[in-house]
Amino acid sequence: MLSTLLAFLGACTLIAASPGPSTVLIIKQSLHSRRSGFLTVLGNETGVFVWGVVAALGLTALLAASEVAYDVMRVVGAVVLVGFGVQALRRARRSKDATDGWEAGGKSGWAAYRGGLLLNLANPKAAVFAMSFLPQFVPEGAPHLPAMVGLAALWAVYEVGYYGLYVWFVGRMRAVLSRAGVRRRLEQVSGGVLLLLGVRLALEG
Repeated sequence: MLSTLLAFLGACTLIAASPGPSTVLIIKQSLHSRRSGFLTVLGNETGVFVWGVVAALGLTALLAASEVAYDVMRVVGAVVLVGFGVQALRRARRSKDATDGWEAGGKSGWAAYRGGLLLNLANPKAAVFAMSFLPQFVPEGAPHLPAMVGLAALWAVYEVGYYGLYVWFVGRMRAVLSRAGVRRRLEQVSGGVLLLLGVRLALEG
């Protein structure tokens, strides 16, 4: 049981360490404030838990089996990513002088949480991955549904702690990152990355 738990947490670490849209959005929001960054993390991990529960109920199998449903979610996810990317690039254009407040480009608490949640729920890959990932760590003989839900909760809580370190680190770098030129460039980079990820998702077969 302990070895399975350690293997699961190790796998969660590798998953969280892999760069993706959620990582980019969390760092981007952390540039404005720790609160915004952390609420984005909570929104993202709510999505992780939701997909875990959906996988436990066997519903993601329907998504994986239906090409139409998957393509619809893929297009929606691409639109969400492109929207976030364009929003960041516009924000970078507006932040042209050092007198702009650091919080000016930030989001309200609900908007930050909603952004993290929406980005995760609009990603069909997250749904299919949860379906293939979680069952591997269900202990032999354990009730499938409770075990899967428990693993999904552990996965989400673990990633809150992991991504919380990103938020903390960006906060520690505030003195450097709060310079208008640096902030603008980071917005441009994060916006460009989100935009490219959205275009790639839209073009995937």
